[in-house]
Amino acid sequence: METPIFRTEEPLWFLETAWCSQTQMGLSESTVWDLQSVMGARQMWTLGDAGVAGMCAKTTVAPLDRIKILLQAHNKHYKHHGVFSGLLNIVRQERFLALYKGNGAQMVRVFPYAATQFAAFEIYKQTFRSLLGPNSHIGTFASGSLAGVTAVFFTYPLDTIRARLAFQVTGEHKYTGILHVASSIVKEEGGPRALYRGFAATMCGMVPYAGLSFYIFERMKYLCMRYLPTYTCNPCKENTGGLVLAVPAKLLCGGMAGACAQSVSYPFDVTRRRMQLAYMSPETRKFGMGMVQTLRIIHKENGVVRGLYRGMSINYLRAIPMVAVSFSTYELMKQTLHLDTGIKVKVG
Repeated sequence: METPIFRTEEPLWFLETAWCSQTQMGLSESTVWDLQSVMGARQMWTLGDAGVAGMCAKTTVAPLDRIKILLQAHNKHYKHHGVFSGLLNIVRQERFLALYKGNGAQMVRVFPYAATQFAAFEIYKQTFRSLLGPNSHIGTFASGSLAGVTAVFFTYPLDTIRARLAFQVTGEHKYTGILHVASSIVKEEGGPRALYRGFAATMCGMVPYAGLSFYIFERMKYLCMRYLPTYTCNPCKENTGGLVLAVPAKLLCGGMAGACAQSVSYPFDVTRRRMQLAYMSPETRKFGMGMVQTLRIIHKENGVVRGLYRGMSINYLRAIPMVAVSFSTYELMKQTLHLDTGIKVKVG
């Protein structure tokens, strides 16, 4: 029986290198298939890492997500509340668990969303690295943008469903669950296409949001490893560059990435929510006529601060920890599975 050349506990980035040069190394067919199986498992692990990261992040900020939706769409019971008074009112008028209303649909959505986004980013990043070089600013931004667009395309209907459930107030429920929301929208609002209402606004916001999120995180990670390795990194022989970002640094980089990205894309997020919830009542149907029309109405009726940036303060409270936890969890799980999280750092 032939002894395999590589052990499965070897760092998987090394296996990839060996796979690329298999013909020169003269590996047998059985060994090649062993390598292919391990590399396939690596992709599955990456998907699982990303999914868990997304679920942890979204559950952490679920109460803030719900009050944000209520404020963005000017729910009649909460439109005069602020962030903290709104959260207290949810607990008083409904109950504590109402803070997590719609989180079930969110979990159904966020695992495939986060898994697709992070896995797609890794694929796009490798593609752009081969085309533009390892530290290309354009490549990193484009990889993040394309990853976000890919993930949103496949999971958008679940986001619409989650928004409808979170917008409901106890005693005035229109929907009973995920399937009821989906079937009602399809039957009453124009077929499956109605599940994608607000999709154009989402795409317009997703390109700068996802692009900036990944770009800023990767750049801050690089800067930490190059200029502040003593304070922000730990030694790690398995990683490219021999360093791994420490957990506090991961959280800091992720938080900064989330804050900057949300600042740019937030008006499109408000527009998307108004369009998704337009058919919840006759008074708000005017917001379902198209992205540009919705933007104009929001600006005309409420202005920039109270309209297009309505709920922005709470969005910082949710986006910073959410993105920080998401990126940190993803990198920590990759480290646990001995996957490379390092960056080739220029010296001098």
